[in-house]
This record gives sequence, structure tokens and C-alpha cells, in this order.
Amino acid sequence: MQKVLVIMGSDSDLPKLKPCLDTLEEYGVPYSARVCSAHRTPDLAAELAQGAEKEGYGAIIAAAGLAAHLAGVIAAHTILPVIGLPIAGGALNGLDALYAMVQMPPGVPVAVVAIDGAKNAALLAIQILGGASTDLRSKLRQTKKEMADAVMKKDTKLQDILNA
Repeated sequence: MQKVLVIMGSDSDLPKLKPCLDTLEEYGVPYSARVCSAHRTPDLAAELAQGAEKEGYGAIIAAAGLAAHLAGVIAAHTILPVIGLPIAGGALNGLDALYAMVQMPPGVPVAVVAIDGAKNAALLAIQILGGASTDLRSKLRQTKKEMADAVMKKDTKLQDILNA
């Protein structure tokens, strides 16, 4: 099974990435997590991105706040799918990070999830890897069924309340 490379711009991002790592573990998806700054360690960013495919990674999650150039720098150095995870912080509370990630030039795509959307970043990576894994697709189908069942239970409860 392919792995997911999770790169965070700072170790202070780890608490916000916990739902991402927990979700990858829940699905049994192997991953590595690294701290790397697009601005302070650009050579390391290039090295991680350029070596990811050879190392068996199938997707990369790049989490950063503020200027949030990490996802774009990673995407510039790989053909693997890169998922940008904007982290809330600073004067604009993550909006600057979101804009930095979604405004990529043609030819250097970054898929972007919501600000602090760590769980969705993991689920998107799992869906990407699921294209080649029937086991992951099965787990994802089960998750979607559980979510739908939960909504249906809430609807049934609402109907009971309204019809009482």
C-alpha cells in the first residue's frame, strides 16, 4: 500500500494535524510526518517532494499557516497529488494561508481543504490512494454509509418530534 507524506511548516502545527494523523491510522494508511519550512529549509522541501514517489508515497499533505507557501513549493517539485491544509493563525486567522494555497498557477495544482480541515485532508489522501486499493475503497464506502445512517436517524427523530 502506498503511504502518505504529511509535512507541516512548524512543530506548533502538530495539535491541529492530530485529526489527520488519527484518521490515517484509523484507516491503516502508513504515513510519515515531517517538519519543513518552505522559507527556512527550501532545499529540504525540494528534497522531500522530489524523493516522495521513489519512497513509496502516493499523496502528500502540506500544512502551513500565514504565507503558507509550503504546499506550492512541494507541488512544484513532484507529480504526486499535493493536498494543502491551511492552518489558522496570524492576523487573518488562516484566510491568508487558504488564499496562498488555492491561488496556484496553471500546471502546479494543489488540492486544498478547509482551514484546519485536517480530517478532510486525510480522507482526501485516502480517497486518492483508494483508486488503487479495494480495501480502502471498502472502508470509505462504510464510512459514507455510517454518515448517511446517522443523518437518517436524526431525520427520523425530527419527524417524530414534528408529528407528535
